[in-house]
Amino acid sequence: MTARASDKGPDDELHVYVIAGEPSGDVVGGLLIEALREAGLSRLRVSGVGGPEMEAAGLRSLFVYDELAIMGIFEVLPSVPRLLRRMRLVANDIDRLKPDIILTIDSPGFVFGVIRRLRSRDCPRVHYVAPTIWAWRRGRVRKFRRHFDHLLALFPFEPPMFTAAGLAATFVGHPVAEGYVDAGNGAAFRSRHGISPEAMVLCVLPGSRRAEVSRLMPIARGTLDRVLRDHPDVEIVIPAAANVRALTKAAVVEWPWPVTVVEGADERYDAFAAADLALATSGTVTLELSWAGVPTLVMYKVPWLTGEIARRMIQVRFASIVNIVANREVLPEFLQSQCRPELISKSLSALISDPAKRGRIGDEVQHISRQMEPGGEKPSARAARAVLDIVAAVGKR
Repeated sequence: MTARASDKGPDDELHVYVIAGEPSGDVVGGLLIEALREAGLSRLRVSGVGGPEMEAAGLRSLFVYDELAIMGIFEVLPSVPRLLRRMRLVANDIDRLKPDIILTIDSPGFVFGVIRRLRSRDCPRVHYVAPTIWAWRRGRVRKFRRHFDHLLALFPFEPPMFTAAGLAATFVGHPVAEGYVDAGNGAAFRSRHGISPEAMVLCVLPGSRRAEVSRLMPIARGTLDRVLRDHPDVEIVIPAAANVRALTKAAVVEWPWPVTVVEGADERYDAFAAADLALATSGTVTLELSWAGVPTLVMYKVPWLTGEIARRMIQVRFASIVNIVANREVLPEFLQSQCRPELISKSLSALISDPAKRGRIGDEVQHISRQMEPGGEKPSARAARAVLDIVAAVGKR
């Protein structure tokens, strides 16, 4: 165990071990690291596993994090030996470094494996991004209570579920409320990429995992084949996640229309500001688009057996968080057997032809998404304050 509060002075180092296994968690982790620095810490040491956003904030990742971004029961099976090795590697690294606090972000399957393999349980363990127990099995709360001391939740309706089961939880707000998502410059984006101010821009976001991109890019192309016959002037923009950038670019090489593929956070949010409409994979990006006021069609598809198992376990009617919060389909969803070009293209063409409806949807989803804002303080700052309070409570500082 590291030195207790009475043994440390104001200039002592705080050592945080952070684990994130996919791009959305990497963004959360990067914001939190920056917020910890801004909280007045004179010395902050960050270890763990993350991606480019966390590395830009000062993390030196133990290994390339994108190999953890695997989704689907049967997609995971071939990778189990490698994932088990990575779990042991991270657990051994934590035992060796003895950080002041362990902070895991999303990726519950992987982080559970790490926590179970720790030899020492001396420092507090905090999980950031609550598991969607309201969509799956509420019995999972007990599992989290066994492995973690505190939960940082993105949505205001989550903490009561966990505190009722005996796990301390704090609502910190969703990262979309940081203010970067709707700070893009659409006019500059159009000028930079030679897109007319009058042109209709359609953002296509095929996912942040290799399996998602491989499965959904053909569906996106089939949809565009149909849509662009009647709307040939639509400009296609694809903001690609860093870990699937090469795969995305390779997929569009043979597309018969011009496609603008961009990368990086600034380009991504400028693209959102320029967009009139989006076709996006279900996930965090649909909430980001909603925050930016972009009407979005949501698509998602997993292998049939994975989907059938999930269908019997899921307890909510919708996939996107905006629809879940509204308890109705505000954003059109095309999931599993409905995720077909002939169905998506009809809805997409209808929205292209109806600017008034696009405007109504954009305004409504933006209003709904603002419920994720804690008010008065950035989510990352609230999360940083919670982390420091937890460390102080156990006498680490």
